[in-house]
Amino acid sequence: MFVKICGLREPVTLEVAIEAGADAVGFVFAPGSPRTVAPALVRQLVQEVPQAVQTVGVFRKQPIDEVLRMASEAGVDTVQLHGGEPLADFERVRSAGFGTIRALSIHEYLQEVERDPVGIRAHRLLIDAPIPGAGEVFDTSELQAHPPQDGWLLAGGLNPGNVAELIRAARPGGVDVSSGVESVRGQKDAALIRAFVAAARSAG
Repeated sequence: MFVKICGLREPVTLEVAIEAGADAVGFVFAPGSPRTVAPALVRQLVQEVPQAVQTVGVFRKQPIDEVLRMASEAGVDTVQLHGGEPLADFERVRSAGFGTIRALSIHEYLQEVERDPVGIRAHRLLIDAPIPGAGEVFDTSELQAHPPQDGWLLAGGLNPGNVAELIRAARPGGVDVSSGVESVRGQKDAALIRAFVAAARSAG
């Protein structure tokens, strides 16, 4: 079970996520989030991340030139786009040498898989709640008619108390959490990070 801890900003919680066994750590560059960080700070943080752990820059509805500039400045190895960007933007990201994660709400995914069942498989998917970032769980049974390809990530309202159950219900390749491991909005909690990774691994 692939586990991504997103919205990290501080060395201490980044270290906890790595020690707990996270496969990926995410840094938010989208404006307006309480978890937004500057590329210069992320460049310092990623220097402490082992090569085996994926570093992900998260962007939302930002110009692709800005995305590529900030991702390069930060030194992340993967770019996650979460704003309905066209597939051409993902190809530019990939051509620039970054891995890609295409984040869609459950409703966006269901519309897209009907419209373009081939294109939807071109990049790793992250499927989120109807209102991404709201910390809400969605009904995973909606995926049964159109199951995502192997390796997709489940997000939306996950926390240490529900992640194992949701993994068993949806059978994703991985999970992504941010607010579910925070004691205060925007502030990660070390104990919750450890508990989340352990619960996810127990189910996966």
